[in-house]
Amino acid sequence: MAKRLSAEAVAQYRRDGFYFPLPVLSADEALGYRRKLETYEQQIGGPIASNMRHKTHLLFTWANELARHPAVLDAVEDVIGPNILCWSTTFFIKEPQTPAFVSWHQDATYWGLSTDDVITAWVAFADAPVESGAMKFWPGSHLKNQLEHRDTFDKNNLLSRGQEIAVDVPAGEGVDVALKAGDMSLHHVLLVHGSGPNTTHDRRIGFAMRYIPPHVKQLKVRDSAMLVRGRDTHGNFDLEPSPKADLDEAALAVHRDSVERSVKALYAGTDRTEFRA
Repeated sequence: MAKRLSAEAVAQYRRDGFYFPLPVLSADEALGYRRKLETYEQQIGGPIASNMRHKTHLLFTWANELARHPAVLDAVEDVIGPNILCWSTTFFIKEPQTPAFVSWHQDATYWGLSTDDVITAWVAFADAPVESGAMKFWPGSHLKNQLEHRDTFDKNNLLSRGQEIAVDVPAGEGVDVALKAGDMSLHHVLLVHGSGPNTTHDRRIGFAMRYIPPHVKQLKVRDSAMLVRGRDTHGNFDLEPSPKADLDEAALAVHRDSVERSVKALYAGTDRTEFRA
């Protein structure tokens, strides 16, 4: 029996490559997470940046809590099964009235994972209307398998390589993924998606969590992931511990090692070492 998604919702996900919206947090809970993020940003004197945006659940207890949230994992389980690893988390934040964007791309292109049994759960910490640079999905594009991509390294692109598909998305086929604070969207690792600039007066704050079943392998390096539900039945990843306190020494060390592995996998075969997303 499904835990969170109806049979129709699962069928839609498999047909279209995405499903939204799914309320997972109340507006007050979403605001609470936003305040925790912004309290840290006030302490450092600016937006969370660079490597700290990536694998954030290894650094902060509140981010780890969200990556393990039952409402999130119940929906993920309905798609990939009861044994779940959190492979990565990433903040995608667009400041008000700024040119940051995400080009049309497929997540799987440079990740080095062995299968497409990968799902992204994207939670909005603030309202994400179309005008804020909400995501756009190309329905059914996950069924086209892997498309050719090119790297642009555009300074305004939130993706680490500025990667974009080398084919045009037909006009009018993109679906706007407008979300309220506390809503979640789910999308397949091969789904073509992107987003435009934020033209509003508030931040667009999205927390993307990538989940895999244990049979998935990393083909480029020996990688790490966190077991968040069920059992690790294959041992393909070194298992990461949850942080015991925000930014404590042990958490920082685990995060540093994990990000180094991610960078090696992402840029395998290139001389590029920057990780911006």
